[in-house]
Amino acid sequence: MPLSEFTALLLVATAASFTPGPNTTLSTAIAANRGRRGAMRFVCAVPVGWGLLFVACAMGVGALIVAVPALRWAVLGLGTAYMLWLAARLARSGTLAQADGARLDVTFWQGVLLQFLNIKAWMLALAVVAGWIAGRPDAPTRLTLVLPVMVVFGFVSNLTYALVGSLLRDWLAQGRRLLGFNRLMAAALVLTAGWMAWSAVQ
Repeated sequence: MPLSEFTALLLVATAASFTPGPNTTLSTAIAANRGRRGAMRFVCAVPVGWGLLFVACAMGVGALIVAVPALRWAVLGLGTAYMLWLAARLARSGTLAQADGARLDVTFWQGVLLQFLNIKAWMLALAVVAGWIAGRPDAPTRLTLVLPVMVVFGFVSNLTYALVGSLLRDWLAQGRRLLGFNRLMAAALVLTAGWMAWSAVQ
């Protein structure tokens, strides 16, 4: 792969991974409520789920999802509903004790599944596959290069947000700060879900 293409890939990976979204919001919120260790399952689940989704797109599944309206709406509907459900749980957690009581216990496999319920993640994976892999004579080699880059960026970005959340944990434990923070994060999830739905119907 030419250096110019690889540089462009790194720019896309940085923009896609580090801008706020459902994954980074949840990484921050879980770490703030349950600590860095409590967020690591989700932080690790994101790149695993993204990697599986990316491979599925490289194999043509993503194009099928986008081409068949019923499948696209199913992904969008389930993804939106799941994020709203997480937002509702988050908005009700006002103390660290409540968070430790599993209100924010997103399992590893739930984190993996969330990647497949994000229609924007499908669109991003399709864009990267189309721009750097599909139709190239060295497509298998490119996949072995592009996939690790996207997976590593997914891990590092969510770990970074989780570290920020964990650093806020002690400060948020005082008074009603945690409740306000959780409701702010819940609102971010709701807005993200709305943005995804709005973008999908345009």
